Amino acid sequence: MAKIQISTSLQISKTPKEVFEAIIDPAHMTHYFISKSSGKMEAGKTLDWEFPEFPGSFPVRILFVKPYESINFEWDGDSHPLEVNIYLEPKNEGNSTLVKVEEKEMEANEEGLNWLKNNTAGWANFLACLKAYLEYGINLRKGAFDYMKTEN
Repeated sequence: MAKIQISTSLQISKTPKEVFEAIIDPAHMTHYFISKSSGKMEAGKTLDWEFPEFPGSFPVRILFVKPYESINFEWDGDSHPLEVNIYLEPKNEGNSTLVKVEEKEMEANEEGLNWLKNNTAGWANFLACLKAYLEYGINLRKGAFDYMKTEN
């Protein structure tokens, strides 16, 4: 069966160093993506992330970190671990950064297509929130998913 993967990107008007620090450091990441982390993203660590819209914590296994260039981690999908690669590419003489996110991979079946839809939206949201936070100091997620916590 064919395999599918997620790939999305967005340019941010900050240096690769600024973008990298905003991704690996929970002091930043809790202002635009997660609500809590058990530590900084460093190779070999397993972190617990919490999200404001989902109950419980999610283990994140940091596989590889290359400062200002890439972050590679693995987390659990519904049926198996999924690998996430975040690449930072300098643009405009290093004054901005193209951030590319890849998550792989799933079978091209119903489970895989649901994952592709949901996580592609999730990574696009991550990038938009990262951009808003770094460029304008805005937390786009604040209150955005409160509807998910209430029962209708």
